[in-house]
Amino acid sequence: MPATRTTSPALERIHLVWDLLIIVLVIANLALLLFDSLYLLPPLNAAFEAVAPGLYAAYERHIHANFLAIDLAFVSIFLLDVLLGWAVAIAERHYHRWFFYPFVHWYDVLGCIPLGGFRLLRILRVISLLHRLQRMGLIDVRRWYLFSVVAKYYDILLEELTDRIAIRMLDNVQQEIRSSEGLSAPLMERVVRPRKQALIREISQRLEAMAGDAYDHNRADTLRYVRGLVGRTLAESPEVRRLSRLPLGGQLTRGLEASLSDLACRLVDEALAGLKSREFSALVEHLAESGFDAWLRTDPETEQITEQVLVDMLELLKEQIAVKGWQHRYQ
Repeated sequence: MPATRTTSPALERIHLVWDLLIIVLVIANLALLLFDSLYLLPPLNAAFEAVAPGLYAAYERHIHANFLAIDLAFVSIFLLDVLLGWAVAIAERHYHRWFFYPFVHWYDVLGCIPLGGFRLLRILRVISLLHRLQRMGLIDVRRWYLFSVVAKYYDILLEELTDRIAIRMLDNVQQEIRSSEGLSAPLMERVVRPRKQALIREISQRLEAMAGDAYDHNRADTLRYVRGLVGRTLAESPEVRRLSRLPLGGQLTRGLEASLSDLACRLVDEALAGLKSREFSALVEHLAESGFDAWLRTDPETEQITEQVLVDMLELLKEQIAVKGWQHRYQ
């Protein structure tokens, strides 16, 4: 874990100048490695000799013949750079422990090994420098075309890789579900039943809130419906029709309808107001508990349905994951 940096701006610039010098040497060293590797190929060697015989002879005599010594000279400078960087990191307390530096800068350490595969690690120092310049605000690599190209294909590669891993994992889960002897019973016993009371309480509260909110928002329509229902019931009653034909029967009928409508509306109001009472809460919890116990009971058909639902859900997830989102982003 890196400690708090104490590097001053002046020292930061000195570090930057030194890093730039090392980068120049790294680029020169890598260019020499590439050229000498191509030089060893017979067709290119012959072409080089035919096009520039004088330069070919000078390269053969002064560089290729002493290639290992030249590379060791580069390695000595790179090794000095690692030791200086380690000493600076200790002095400025860049890391939590003094011996962290070679592990953090492992590519610099391995790049000092004068072997072909390790030499290529020296290019990682270029990336390290670009990060330092970006952090100091001297450059903005996010505006570079090369960065956009690399970011694009890195995004595509990462999405394809993670999609395949996710689909493979879901395939394994589906196989486990299909090969399991029974999933519903363990699911109910280990996941649902320990949370039974909390689920019942949540269901009861939601039912009460849903009923109460629905009536509060639709009270006028509900009472209008009740009054209309009472009026239609009385109008269809033979006894009420006979009563309306008597003297003053119409007034009696209208009074009876108004009284019964008011009574019915009051009953509805009282009944729905009782939704917030303790008695109704206890009743709802009892009903929810009874239904919950019935839902927890499993049988072979329930096991099969549950497993098929889970398999189909995972299949749907696989279809969603398989969609290549990068094709839409980079059209």
